[in-house]
Amino acid sequence: MIIETIFSTLDPQGNPNFAPMGVVWGEEEMVVRPFRNTHTYRYLMDTGYGVANVTDDVLLFVQSALTDPCLPWFPARYIPGAVLCAACFWRELVVKEAHHTGERAEIRCRVVGGGWQRDFLGFNRGRNAIIEATIMATRLHLYPEQQVWAELQRSEEIVRKTGGERECEAMEYLLDWIRRQLQ
Repeated sequence: MIIETIFSTLDPQGNPNFAPMGVVWGEEEMVVRPFRNTHTYRYLMDTGYGVANVTDDVLLFVQSALTDPCLPWFPARYIPGAVLCAACFWRELVVKEAHHTGERAEIRCRVVGGGWQRDFLGFNRGRNAIIEATIMATRLHLYPEQQVWAELQRSEEIVRKTGGERECEAMEYLLDWIRRQLQ
């Protein structure tokens, strides 16, 4: 099963990089499939370490997908890595093997540690709508503009009906970003 995470790696200077990443979840091993032209891929391959952060804060998914934010973090316990302060729980990973064919790599990682801060509330319809709209935003070049706005209008309605303050903030951030991109 693929679980949506905010995956963190460290650059050569030790600064964290956060990116949304669906990982094939396992208790002893996880599979990470980053695009080969991304910071996540490069830093994971350079250092051999990463952290799969599970959070229910969708604003952080939006921000880390569309910009390069410096999100609050603290050091991982078992590897050189960054744990997202807003993580409900996380897993610390060490690269075991990597296959580099195609535009995505397939990187098998061993789980060497992790932690828990609070229960994961999950994703309601509003949070799911934001996640899906964020994925679309990262692929604007694949969709006609009319389709983008129709999908966003549908997502915004769902967020208004089922989301809270943080979800509304995430939706507004996403809409502002897309407006700037399509101008």
